[in-house]
Amino acid sequence: MIQLRDKTTNALLGTIDDDDLKFLVDELEEESPTDQDYYFDSATIEMLEDDGAPATLVALLRQVLGSQDGMEMRWERH
Repeated sequence: MIQLRDKTTNALLGTIDDDDLKFLVDELEEESPTDQDYYFDSATIEMLEDDGAPATLVALLRQVLGSQDGMEMRWERH
């Protein structure tokens, strides 16, 4: 299980599976091979959806983002 957490508050945002994580890693930019955090906004979610992101992942990211302009999240494996 992979947990998504708010990078600022460490609050649990939700969980994803390995396929969802692979999709994020393949689609989003990492600063280094050990980078485990991402900034995303509504445009990022739309891009992921256009590129074939699983519907459950898109729904989770939209729910997490809510009315915010953007946010940083990190992932950790449990």
